[in-house]
Amino acid sequence: MPVIRLRPLPAWLAALLLAGCASTGPASPSARPVLYPNATFNRVGPDQAQREVDQCLHNARNAGLTPQEQDNPAGRSALQGAAVGGVAAAVGALVYGQGPERALRSGAAGAAVGGSAGAVSGAMQARPNATYRHYVQRCLQERGFDVIGWN
Repeated sequence: MPVIRLRPLPAWLAALLLAGCASTGPASPSARPVLYPNATFNRVGPDQAQREVDQCLHNARNAGLTPQEQDNPAGRSALQGAAVGGVAAAVGALVYGQGPERALRSGAAGAAVGGSAGAVSGAMQARPNATYRHYVQRCLQERGFDVIGWN
């Protein structure tokens, strides 16, 4: 029976796919306001209502707000993952008597893997900025629209 060998997915591609899954939905920073079809919405129509949403999103950014909290969870998690992975791999190599040179190589490899895993984990923890959302909702409310959620 022939042996089929699968090549592992490159780490950057796996990270991109996982981060893409985390960047959609109502809890993501890329979510947009959902408008209730009230009198204003019905009077102007869905196309104009979306233009108003776009304008309020633009105004929030011009006010210095960002859709995502700026605490950089991806960078923090990458650093933590690199530290843990590097130390664990280096100590493991030393424990098994592989010598200091092998321990350094193992530590570097462990840091790379741990850092990549940490970055993906951190990217999946991106949180929407509540102040940004409140700004956009207030802007739309002042224009007569009723925001019922984010999607």
